[in-house]
Amino acid sequence: MAKKEKSEYIIQAVSHALDLLEQFHGEVDELGVTELSKRLKLHKNNVFRLLATLESRGYIEQNKATENYRLGLKSLELGQTFIKQMGLLRQAKPILEGLVGDCNETSYVAIFKEGHVVYLDVVETDLTVRVVSRVGSRLPAHCTASGKVHLSHMTEEEILTLLPSKELKGFTSTTITDRDALMKELAVIADKGYAIDNEEMDLGVRCVAAPIRDYTRRIVGAVSVSGPSMRFSDERIEKELVPLVIKAGEDLSTRLGFHK
Repeated sequence: MAKKEKSEYIIQAVSHALDLLEQFHGEVDELGVTELSKRLKLHKNNVFRLLATLESRGYIEQNKATENYRLGLKSLELGQTFIKQMGLLRQAKPILEGLVGDCNETSYVAIFKEGHVVYLDVVETDLTVRVVSRVGSRLPAHCTASGKVHLSHMTEEEILTLLPSKELKGFTSTTITDRDALMKELAVIADKGYAIDNEEMDLGVRCVAAPIRDYTRRIVGAVSVSGPSMRFSDERIEKELVPLVIKAGEDLSTRLGFHK
């Protein structure tokens, strides 16, 4: 008996569900039933059944204000599992450990997701005074070093979509709350290759971050060191921490296949 091709085993409903999930890509964060029906060329009732199934499992969630749908936390968790198993985290751990060994400050690796920075892993300093671990936290991009690294390599159109208001939310007295002022800083960050959080998210905490690129040359994350401002003087940041963080970002990028 001839062996069947794998294509003969495809379950159409599962294929449609995956097609639906794949509509949420790039700048698309929310879609309605009508739009999904057009894109998938499926009847609205079929689309609704797919959405209901995916929503029940946490892969899709509905925005109650707009009644549109967006990816759920389960999709993020699945993506993070892939990252952990296949590359970024596995390659990042020794780099973070080396960074802490060089400067004895807490180091992080973070990714950009839906306008926020998500901290995936940390190696902490053994000093008594340290910053609270942010692993698992989702923080705004405009006031974090890792977030500004990501924003600095986006187009102006992408930034305006993510930050539609000219007035940005302030968290401390040093948070950049004017979008135009932020855009100017992002241009400097893109040129220098690193970003600094000058107590912009938390008073008394400073951070330095550099980009992580993969073999496609796109930025897939950021590596950073963070600590109390009393240890993060301007001189130490410039002479010690910036070179270390940039090197850590370059080393990790090389591990992920990036070549200049």
